[in-house]
Amino acid sequence: MSEPAPIPPFDTPEVAPPAAKSRAALLKRLADVVCLPASRVNAFERAMTADLLVEMLRDAVTVEREKVARRLANLVEIPGALVRLMLRDELSVSRALLENSSTLGDADLIDCARNATMEHRRMIALRRGVGEMVADALVEAGEAPVVEALLRNELVRFGHQTIESMVAMTRDNPRLIPLLLRRAELRPSHAYVMFWWTDADARKQILQRFAVSREILQDAVGDLFAVASDEGWQDPMSRKALQFIERRQRNRAAIAKSPFDSLDDAIAAAQNGMTRDIAEEISYLSGLKPMTGAKIFTDPGGEPLAILCKATGLPRAAVRALWRGLRRPETDSTGAVAPALDRVLAVFDMIAVDRAQTVLRYWNWSLSSAMTPALLKAIREGDEAAVDEYSVPQRAAMLALSRDFGR
Repeated sequence: MSEPAPIPPFDTPEVAPPAAKSRAALLKRLADVVCLPASRVNAFERAMTADLLVEMLRDAVTVEREKVARRLANLVEIPGALVRLMLRDELSVSRALLENSSTLGDADLIDCARNATMEHRRMIALRRGVGEMVADALVEAGEAPVVEALLRNELVRFGHQTIESMVAMTRDNPRLIPLLLRRAELRPSHAYVMFWWTDADARKQILQRFAVSREILQDAVGDLFAVASDEGWQDPMSRKALQFIERRQRNRAAIAKSPFDSLDDAIAAAQNGMTRDIAEEISYLSGLKPMTGAKIFTDPGGEPLAILCKATGLPRAAVRALWRGLRRPETDSTGAVAPALDRVLAVFDMIAVDRAQTVLRYWNWSLSSAMTPALLKAIREGDEAAVDEYSVPQRAAMLALSRDFGR
């Protein structure tokens, strides 16, 4: 019997071998051992084999790595070092695992999301049952194709912070807006701030879905208005919350300080030409801070004007008066109502007073009362990274106003 060929010593100079059948066979056999059931191989033996396989795969050609990946794709439990190596590999290698392996853990997917390519991340986004932590890692890169794939995947579940990150992305990626509006995780705090940069159709959808009544809150805390009044409204948190809930929108106390006898008189003056002083008076009389009023009056779409008028009990004609005062065209070339004004009037007709008040008060809450000096500084510097330091309305203000401060 002939003797087997001797194994060369470790210090033999490395020579690039031809495509050896032995290497292909060895890779296959090692993969086979890794795939053996627990009754045939124990955990230590599997780990030892996986370590050897990892070392061989580092120098294997793409075709060989693809074969091993396909072999491992149906394995119930893939050794950690091996799966991470293959998930970080070229997409042609990792595809088999990302598409076919149902047992990849969140830690492995997060590692792949943070260390591989955008196409890897997009393939992860298409998987069934993507968890919140994995989704958060995928959104971190801010890649619209990946986020779009996530939003189209109905089996993905998003955490609050992830939704907030995607809301911020919609400013530069309007294609994401209709997809995000369909998500069950979207909350009024997200929708109301996203309203400012959405188109007319999305705005209508936001108002129809999120302009909710506050009746249940009014019934729940109705007796507390008297209690807070007896205390002189000393607690600022209670005062802010009750101001959001109460039925009355107009600020009666502002009349005594105003040069106008009523909000209606201020609107009548505005139709002859909106000035900064008149805009501020309308804001005060409407129970708004001037910053909120400025955002409403400068909005190019005009729908916030309808919300303002409906919430404060003004007639339909007040929308036209403000439109005229802002020097916006009321008619088109044929003499018919201008399409933009017609759309805004339709919003006025569509929304109920109580629901319009919810929208208006949320804007006022998020765009003004949350504007602390620290937040103003963050907005000016574009610091949206440290969002955990801020409350929900503060983060909403950052999103809505960050670009306004940059102009």
